[in-house]
Amino acid sequence: MSRTSLVICFGDSLTAGFQSPTKDNPVGRETPYGQFLQSFLGETGQVRISGICGELTGEMVRRFQRDVLDHQPGYVPILGGANDLGWNASLSEIMRNLATMYEQTLAMGGVPIPVTVPSIRVEDASGSREGQEWVAEHLARRSQLNKLIQDYAGSKGIACVDLFTVTAEPESGQLAGIYSNDGIHLTTAGYRLFAKQVAHILKPLLARDMQQ
Repeated sequence: MSRTSLVICFGDSLTAGFQSPTKDNPVGRETPYGQFLQSFLGETGQVRISGICGELTGEMVRRFQRDVLDHQPGYVPILGGANDLGWNASLSEIMRNLATMYEQTLAMGGVPIPVTVPSIRVEDASGSREGQEWVAEHLARRSQLNKLIQDYAGSKGIACVDLFTVTAEPESGQLAGIYSNDGIHLTTAGYRLFAKQVAHILKPLLARDMQQ
């Protein structure tokens, strides 16, 4: 089946490329990974970015038809759930919303690319038992959600971007310092790595589509 080369990167602030103000970058900025993805893909794909800061997966579902399906993309990298986790939403509810978008993409004839939720970074967590327990609990919920995402991808035979693993410290499981803008969002290096992981999946798929 030949698909369009349109890629719509869909999600929340991690898709919008949000960065909090820092000493090095006092005004803050957005560096959407879709911009890096476009440079990696070149002319083989047309990348659009649809990310809204602070969005929950339920809100993503409600705009999915208008912002994604109506444009008939061939491929849709989908990253959501970080904000839901912050509000202690149930994992089953988050996964149900994500699966709705995956399924709608497949039904349209497109290919969803599920993305795992990256880790968090709390610099002073090791200073107290309470801090360690808080981080451990949050990492555990991320791990559980990410396993659901990966299991879904495996059940459908589609590729999944494990953004958590490639941006986390192997020892602590926390977001690596080089990729952590504010403990939640990514740095420019983190967003570029995100794009590289998506491009690794997309390049052979787009090349195959061009041959059909």
